[in-house]
Amino acid sequence: MTVTTGIGWDSHRFAEGRRLLLGGVELPYDRGLVGHSDADVLTHAVIDALLGAAALGDIGLHFPDSDESFRDADSIELLRAVVGVLHGRGTRIVHVDATVIMERPRLAPHRDEIRATLAVALEIDPRHVNVKASTGEGMGFVGRGEGVAALAVATLERPRDD
Repeated sequence: MTVTTGIGWDSHRFAEGRRLLLGGVELPYDRGLVGHSDADVLTHAVIDALLGAAALGDIGLHFPDSDESFRDADSIELLRAVVGVLHGRGTRIVHVDATVIMERPRLAPHRDEIRATLAVALEIDPRHVNVKASTGEGMGFVGRGEGVAALAVATLERPRDD
């Protein structure tokens, strides 16, 4: 087996009339994120980290926003599809670590539910999924409360001839 690591990053802006989904969990807030799919910025970063670690491109290659079939798509379902591709290639997800960067709302009350939801979709033990939160300290689009960003790192074990 070969151990590989991938990095994923995503950001979306806030807008009225949208749900705020992070890691497949809806957080109560007066605004949500704008995107072609459900705009789950955390799950998108995790997908990109997995695809990067497997050298399979990025989320836009697999689920392009030019394809209407992905409009309002459930990002957790997209994550499950990627996990299925990885498993089909004999790849094992070892660990996922992610950081959500936003001013509000606070992530801490939802962290355990997010970790559990991601772990189920990833088909790994929740002890191998870590979710952290940070702020923009008042700087940039995050600091001004205009949107949310997320960064994820995934570690995979892949067959040597993959």
